[in-house]
Amino acid sequence: MGRVKSATRNIAFGYIGQVATMIMSFVLRKIFIMHLSETLLGINSTYTNILSILNMAELGIGTALNFSLYGPVSRGEKEKIKSYMQMYKKAYYCIALVVAVMGTALAPFLKYLVKKPDGVLLRDLTLYYFIFLFNTVSSYFVAYKYSLVNAEQKNYVQTNILTITKVITVFFQIIVIIVTRNFYLFLITDAVIQLLQKIFVSRYLNKMYPYLTEKDITPLSKEESDTVWKKTKALVFHKVGDVARLQTDALIISSFIEVKMAGFVDNYNMVISSVSNFVNIIFNSVISSFGNLIATESKEKQYEMFKVYRFFASWVYGYSCVGFMVLLTPLIRIMYGDYWALAPMVIYCILIDYYFKGDRIVLSNYKTAAGVFEQDKYLALIQGAVNLVISIALVQTPLGLAGIYIGTIVSGLIANITKPIIIYRACFDMSAKSYFVDTCKYLASLVFVLIVCNAISIRLLADLNILTFLVMAVIITVVFNGVYFLLYGRTAEFKYVLEKVLAKVGR
Repeated sequence: MGRVKSATRNIAFGYIGQVATMIMSFVLRKIFIMHLSETLLGINSTYTNILSILNMAELGIGTALNFSLYGPVSRGEKEKIKSYMQMYKKAYYCIALVVAVMGTALAPFLKYLVKKPDGVLLRDLTLYYFIFLFNTVSSYFVAYKYSLVNAEQKNYVQTNILTITKVITVFFQIIVIIVTRNFYLFLITDAVIQLLQKIFVSRYLNKMYPYLTEKDITPLSKEESDTVWKKTKALVFHKVGDVARLQTDALIISSFIEVKMAGFVDNYNMVISSVSNFVNIIFNSVISSFGNLIATESKEKQYEMFKVYRFFASWVYGYSCVGFMVLLTPLIRIMYGDYWALAPMVIYCILIDYYFKGDRIVLSNYKTAAGVFEQDKYLALIQGAVNLVISIALVQTPLGLAGIYIGTIVSGLIANITKPIIIYRACFDMSAKSYFVDTCKYLASLVFVLIVCNAISIRLLADLNILTFLVMAVIITVVFNGVYFLLYGRTAEFKYVLEKVLAKVGR
């Protein structure tokens, strides 16, 4: 199957899965807010982030091994694949043990991480936490098998499994909340279904790749294993820094403000994540295709595809960012009520980081596919430190919640400046000047459209209802895409994207 065809299939199934899970998640969140407390919503958000931090124990070995599999998979080297997968399996079993130990050791400190848990006893806080921990630890016993599926550019297999599981889980959780209003049963329902899914996936992938169960496995040579561990060591720095920068906001909110505020923010993050996940399906689905491209094509061809990838990302992330800037708070007010709306400055800070994060995803995904890990291994650590220092300092000032996200923005921009320089030098043997020129053009276009749309929304959304909301969404769509078409419709990047879209539509 060709790279474009594989990416297209991954994107198609990804969209179907994202739409299904997005709808179910919104319904579940609405019912949760109606029947359970703000504090429990905040605890749910905070614990999700704590376990994301504990996932730091993975330390990048999955990424390094995925990169190592691209070559053997493209050449059909079954024995070499078996050797890498055996190494992956042993590593992940060890990681599961580490996460379990670290997670258990953290339990006595929960009372310091969850501020003002109104009406929730410490015993319950602890038991809730261990249910979350069980879900995380058990995932490591099957997660490694997905690496082979993804290396074969069959990301849709994992997407379909996760989509079906999510829909089933949310369906039963909705019933549990309505009938029992019991948070324990809400969490246990998720744990049981997730466990059954992991058992099924393990057996299914064993049938899909029967050679993974074979015992005659030749160990990797010292040179091959050293290459993996060298990349893993570099990724350790990336992982630690990314966790400190991306996974600590909810924890800082819960520790320094109060736990229920994490739930308020999570309402916004759920909308942003639903849309960004929808967008990221496109970009994450082509990582394996880029891995194959880099393994088989010239640097000139790679650079051409990178420019297309980056242009398309700027268009899509710019469009969604303008939409969020104008419509996110009105949407929250319609869905949950005015009580759940956050201050405009907080929203602007969250969305500024969202836009630049979109730029970073392009860079990070290409780096991952190219295996460029060592050159900027200390960068993420610097970012993480900057984020923690600024966020913790500013959250204790009148800026409060907005201060946390100012730290996130500043730390993120460090990567937006340095990563292009590294990638252009390491992957294309050229200067990154053109990248920054394009960045300024795309950003100026976005700001212009935002000013126009915001001016229209002030009048149109003065009487907020579903109809005015939808009309404003149409206006943003027409104005943004019209302006971008006029500005960039004659570029080679746009023509390439249009050609591929028309080819698919014409089939």
